[in-house]
Amino acid sequence: MSARGTNFRHQWLANNQAGMINADVLSIAELIQELFADAKSLGISSTEIEEDTGSIYQAMLDAIVHHEGGAPE
Repeated sequence: MSARGTNFRHQWLANNQAGMINADVLSIAELIQELFADAKSLGISSTEIEEDTGSIYQAMLDAIVHHEGGAPE
């Protein structure tokens, strides 16, 4: 389990949630690529992010469905 990867994912989703409100499947795929690129620039691998999360796609969908202006749970 990677606390660093989980914390990065939570913070990234919170910072980018406004752009995800009306996202479609293609937009979500692009957001995931952006998330992984941002993580890579900080030395965090996609594996490290997904260790605790499982499917990052599902995490994005959850963030969109449960949008409340804060970090997703």
